[in-house]
Amino acid sequence: MLIAIISDSHDNLDNLKKFINWSLENKIEKIICLGDVCKIETIKYLALSFLGEIFLVRGNACLYEASELKKYQNIKYYGEIGQEIIDGLKIAFVHEPEKIKKLIEYNLDFVFYGHTHKPWLEKNGETLVANPGTLGGVYYQATFALLNTETKKLELKLLGSL
Repeated sequence: MLIAIISDSHDNLDNLKKFINWSLENKIEKIICLGDVCKIETIKYLALSFLGEIFLVRGNACLYEASELKKYQNIKYYGEIGQEIIDGLKIAFVHEPEKIKKLIEYNLDFVFYGHTHKPWLEKNGETLVANPGTLGGVYYQATFALLNTETKKLELKLLGSL
């Protein structure tokens, strides 16, 4: 299964549209969103354009209320910390990097975080810790991550080179 991990789109609809189109063409089944989508209108676009499951945590710049997300059947909202087991892989995801240290103690396969906008991959024991960067292209080029659950391979993708 292919899962895209995004963060910090900051309502950049042009980049979000390009990402969604790429995701549909490449048969992405799930999206893990690490926050800072910001406005509910952007969440609506994401939920209606991508029909697969979307796992969402709150970022520091989000302007919507959790209750507004209930109408989108494909969004699973976690608040600050999300955890899932997907194809046998134990995955946790947050917005703030300060929460990673505690999560690593739980013997997870992957921990994803956002907020810094800087794409990053780092092995910590048996856990791969990754920041997909900023889909919005704020401070850094627009990036996201792609996880293949069959091969357990994670790669960073540059949106501008798709």
